[in-house]
Amino acid sequence: TSKASAASRKAANMRLAAPTLSQCGTCGNMVLPHRVCPKCGFYRGVQVIELQDK
Repeated sequence: TSKASAASRKAANMRLAAPTLSQCGTCGNMVLPHRVCPKCGFYRGVQVIELQDK
């Protein structure tokens, strides 16, 4: 294989993808999937972490 062809294959796999976001069911904040919402502390309808008011 030529250097150009190898570089083309490598470049095709190095492209960045935008992170997928889902909406928190409790507060509506956009969060990464399968993560606790940093705004309200809920995950799948259960409060997992207690947040302090600032």
